[in-house]
Amino acid sequence: MPYIVTSPWWLRMVFPSGMTWHMPRKEKNIYLTFDDGPHPTVTPFVLDCLKEYNASATFFCIGKNVDQYPDIYKRILEEGHKMGNHTQSHLNARKVSNSLWVDDVKEASKRIDSDLFRPPYGRITGKGAEELQTKGNRYRIILWDVLSGDFDEQLTAEKCIDHVIKNGKPGSIVVFHDSLKAWPRLEKALPTVLKYYSEKGFGFKRID
Repeated sequence: MPYIVTSPWWLRMVFPSGMTWHMPRKEKNIYLTFDDGPHPTVTPFVLDCLKEYNASATFFCIGKNVDQYPDIYKRILEEGHKMGNHTQSHLNARKVSNSLWVDDVKEASKRIDSDLFRPPYGRITGKGAEELQTKGNRYRIILWDVLSGDFDEQLTAEKCIDHVIKNGKPGSIVVFHDSLKAWPRLEKALPTVLKYYSEKGFGFKRID
């Protein structure tokens, strides 16, 4: 699936209104986010790296992975990070019916107590967004302005690092993945990004 590393204004115009693409730009903070976990190998590595830099982050978890690895999910919470809903089974909103997709979000919400939501693949329909933001659901839909590309098996870790360092700025929401697919790139990219921004005087905050 093709993707764009940054989120230019014209891309935001084709999405439903009410999406969060970045956080306030006034303070030197980076908002690291991790999709698709928890994973028994990758998520503990991520948590260890974050702890080393006293960094907070936001984890958009898949419900079925929470079911499989509840202890790791619990550790994420105990270490002070924010959780977000990433659906129960990682459905693409543009490939299934709206009712099935919304039901999948609701199923995940039974395990993930959060008002934050990130659509898998960044795919969301106007109808789906409306349903999540009204009718008693009231999710805050979180997208991003910097995509590391760590899920892309054709990229090197160095290229993922380059994506983040060249495009990150105060308030940026950066996407990584605590998944086995991303692991060959994440293992080097995450510590490098944490070190780089720490040396530049940035903090690492969770999305609240």
